[in-house]
Parts: sequence; C-alpha cells; structure tokens
Amino acid sequence: MRVIAGSRKRLPLKTVPGTNTRPTTDRIKETIFNMMANDIYDCNFLDLFSGSGQMGIEALSRGARTAYFVEKDKKAIQCIRDNLSFTKLSEQAVVMGMDIRVALANLRDKEKFQVIFMDPPYHLELEESTLQQIYDCNLLDEDGYIVVEADINTDFSFVEQIGFDIIQEKSYKTNKHVFLERKN
Repeated sequence: MRVIAGSRKRLPLKTVPGTNTRPTTDRIKETIFNMMANDIYDCNFLDLFSGSGQMGIEALSRGARTAYFVEKDKKAIQCIRDNLSFTKLSEQAVVMGMDIRVALANLRDKEKFQVIFMDPPYHLELEESTLQQIYDCNLLDEDGYIVVEADINTDFSFVEQIGFDIIQEKSYKTNKHVFLERKN
C-alpha cells in the first residue's frame, strides 16, 4: 500500500495488523481518486471508518486543505498516526479516535466537508445510519458529495428517503463505490 499521487507520491503506508480492516487496493484507490480529481484540491475531506488512513492521506497528498480521520480501533488509530507522521501530514490532519456516532455528533455545526469518504465494515448495515447522521448533523457542504465503499450487494434504495441522490456508481468484482449528493 502506498500513496498514489501528489506531494507524497510513492511513499509506502503501514497497514493495520490483523484482519479487522480491509484496505482499499492501490488500483481501486487510484480509480476512485481519478473520479474525484477535480474536487480534492483545497477541500475539507472526511475519512470515516479510516482503517490505516490511506484515503485521507491520499487526499492530503493531492492537495486537500484538511483531512479528518474517524476510527475507533486502537491499532488502526496508531497506524493512522504513524502514517501521518511518516508522510509529514500530521499538521493538516485531525484524528478522531472514537465511535462514528460520537465523532459525527462532535462535528455537528462545526465543520462542513466537500468530500466525505466512508468505508464501513461490510455486512453490518452501517451505511444507512451513518448517512442519516451525516445528513442530520449537516456535515456535507452544499456542493459536496459522499463516496461510500460497500459490498457489491449492498442496497442503497433508502438514500432518497434520507435526502440524498445517487449521482454515480462504480462497480468492481466484490464491491462498489456509490457517489451521493444532497437532493435539490
């Protein structure tokens, strides 16, 4: 695993020990960041269920102004901090080592994000409750969007009821990325 592009291009990143996290492969990460290329520079980026922190670090390397990392696993939090230190990006980062619900509540009315990336554990059905809380806490900038990495079979028919529209979907063999924006 490495930083794909930007100011920290080719720097290797640590992965979280054990099997509790599922790192996004470099190839898929490159595809997703190519799709977001015009929106990363100078954005406020939120990386939910961060794991090793590679998505937020990639955003910072590509010019994001700030990246917030939300992760509750202690080994993953240490991995994020180590990766930020190694890439010398700690000053642009906020690591929130806590449960996702607590973190989102803490961000309510304090921050707006142009890009929110979330990669919850598969098969725990955390997508709907997390998206509902993002909406309720008003964390998405009016021109921003959310990218959800999910199992290929995850149903997103609920998003319109929350207040989002699916604007794009990219499927792979076992997973997919779903891009959401606020309904007009």
